[in-house]
Amino acid sequence: MKAYRASLLWFAPCNGEPIQALFEQDGLLVVAADAAGCQRVHAIGAWQALSGQYAHVAVEHLPGRIIAPGFVDLHVHFPQTNVIGSPAEGLLPWLENYTFPEEMRFHSADYSAQAATFFLDELLRNGVTTALAFATMHPQSVDALMAEAQKRQLRFISGMVLMDRHAPSGLTHDTEQSLIETEALIQKWHGKDRLGYAITPRFAPTSTEAQLRGAGELAAKYPDVWIQSHVAENKDEIAWARQLFPASRSYLSVYDDFGLMRKRSIYAHCIHFDDADRALMRSTGAAAAVSPTSNLFLGSGFFDYVGADRVGFQYGLASDVGGGTSFSPFHTMLAAYYVGREGHAKQGVSLSPQHLWWQHTAGAARALGLDGVEGQPAIGNLLPGCEADFVVLNPQATPLLARKTALANSLDELLFSMIVLGDDRLIERTVISQAYNSGLSGVSSP
Repeated sequence: MKAYRASLLWFAPCNGEPIQALFEQDGLLVVAADAAGCQRVHAIGAWQALSGQYAHVAVEHLPGRIIAPGFVDLHVHFPQTNVIGSPAEGLLPWLENYTFPEEMRFHSADYSAQAATFFLDELLRNGVTTALAFATMHPQSVDALMAEAQKRQLRFISGMVLMDRHAPSGLTHDTEQSLIETEALIQKWHGKDRLGYAITPRFAPTSTEAQLRGAGELAAKYPDVWIQSHVAENKDEIAWARQLFPASRSYLSVYDDFGLMRKRSIYAHCIHFDDADRALMRSTGAAAAVSPTSNLFLGSGFFDYVGADRVGFQYGLASDVGGGTSFSPFHTMLAAYYVGREGHAKQGVSLSPQHLWWQHTAGAARALGLDGVEGQPAIGNLLPGCEADFVVLNPQATPLLARKTALANSLDELLFSMIVLGDDRLIERTVISQAYNSGLSGVSSP
């Protein structure tokens, strides 16, 4: 058992009530190991209320610091780190000119391994403690990423990309072989330590009906794995999907028609939806990975927060590196604020700082089914029982941050100052819930 004295940020349970961030200026966070050796939150609250009860526990005092849940990235591409900041006219040219050539390099196990090390270092440096990540169509890319995540004892989910058409020959699978390799990777990695597997059609146009059907059959056979793909990101992409799958009601319906929509299904973007699509997301339990820096960079459009909330389907925030322009959750939250304002200018939608932060922590965890419901692990929050993945924030990390946060008269003002002005410098330490000795500065275990 160990305790930390600092300011504390966490979220009240989501029971149909409005999202509420909780903040304790002088707080105590107590963590303790469970039978499997995983550190979990044992108690959280005011120092004055808890210190006597835990007087026997060693306390690390962090004056001027804020402890908050580790960030959860709902959609990121492991092989696209080198693609960040590549200029293109839109999504499809960007894929052809930059993304596909880079992904071809991941046929090399050595290249995959060194890329995995850098990628996970970058996530942790930015305070991301769980991610749902695409690999490439090479099994060795999955092996490299999962092995490195396992070494760090991260709660991490990834999968091999399924593509059997409309891609360069070096990146397309034989259909049957792709499904055999997917099942082998599920059996190898899913549920091993804190790892999970995601069945990963890249997007419907790059899979034949046979491949999508086989992916749906695997999803039915392994109901606790995740599913991830893209949908309704770009109008040209939507027209292409409708041409290829004319029997489906919409682009989103293609996935449902092949058994790929259920709880633990995460679809990136979900921009160009109608209410029937939104209702399908709600009824199946699928969730959207909102990727605002990517959508702004590629000119794809704006996620409709009003429509999502009106119909009532789940969503959370994602970096979408490398279409996304930063690993930083602060950049992503700020871009989501822009999207809310620009995408709903007539309605004046202004996403609250608490809602933005929730989307990248507890809300994203809920979208993944990792919010402790139905006996599942709980991440993205610091409620008792949650796995102790958290960040230590230094609101004095830069002169402007120090000046602005000192002026905050409310929690919203404090959070918004960090969202607008924050970057990786704000993350003083990333703490994960199991012992890990990486040698990476600022990363530790409780």
